[in-house]
Amino acid sequence: MAILVYLEQAAGKVKSTSLEAVSFAKALAQKTGEGEVVALALGTMDASELAKVGKAGASKVLYASDPRLTEGVIQAHASATAQAFKSLGAKTLVLAKSSLGDAVSARLAIKLDAALVSNVVELPDLSSGYVVKRSIYTGKAFAFTPVAKENKILAIKKNAIELSKEGVDASVESCSVSLTDVDFASKITSTERASGQILLPEADVVVSGGRGMKGPENWGMLEELASTLGAATGCSKPVSDIGWRPHHEHVGQTGVKVAPSLYVAVGISGAIQHLAGVNSSKCIVVINKDPEAPFFKAADYGIVGDAFEVIPKLTAALKAQ
Repeated sequence: MAILVYLEQAAGKVKSTSLEAVSFAKALAQKTGEGEVVALALGTMDASELAKVGKAGASKVLYASDPRLTEGVIQAHASATAQAFKSLGAKTLVLAKSSLGDAVSARLAIKLDAALVSNVVELPDLSSGYVVKRSIYTGKAFAFTPVAKENKILAIKKNAIELSKEGVDASVESCSVSLTDVDFASKITSTERASGQILLPEADVVVSGGRGMKGPENWGMLEELASTLGAATGCSKPVSDIGWRPHHEHVGQTGVKVAPSLYVAVGISGAIQHLAGVNSSKCIVVINKDPEAPFFKAADYGIVGDAFEVIPKLTAALKAQ
């Protein structure tokens, strides 16, 4: 028996969130005794890139190298994953909680007659059955969900487990799946990607700005700080609404929800809608000249000061290191 992990890719690289899912599956296999961890890669990828999945905990990668699967057509990915799950004789599927993962896992729950638990933040408690802890209400609370079905699908929240890098390269084996025109009835006609940037959902560090930046012409200092930290850039909703920054940078309840190791908020007051999108961050640093800004209550570290004085000095200090 094995645990199957569904991998997502971007530009031919396995997403970091999927690697975290592999590490989660490895820890789960050790706890439940379900044997090896097998990852499933769909689309066009380099075999050497897939072998690196072993570092995160997989012993083997099944590779369905059909170029039609590269773009992530939901029904096709669900069909291919269901076939791999059944042929492997697996009882547990692990994947990253994401927009694609949500759509694929919902279909798989029907195809596999499986229990689906999303936003998983810890390994299951096996002391009294199979109970999974998950995040609810945009990270403000937790629910403990008992799972009774034999087949299980666990969608893992980002940063739920430390990414393992101690393993060895995995073996890569060709995986044959049977797909029909029905699986590709939906077509992706175009994809717009943010080029030359670290994508927000994947970023380990995020630097965000709010209306305290006073205008789009001042964003250069935040971009320089982000570049120094190897970070993605984000913004509050009002900033994207008035056109200072593109909408794909909007972080919050109605925008992109992030869970980086470090979130730096500059000139953002900290409305509850924004906090809902960042409260899963491991560490939050707030820079604001208003000492009464609500964001300070949620911050791990706070700097009361003018961003136009603090950011250049902070960037210079980081570059010196």
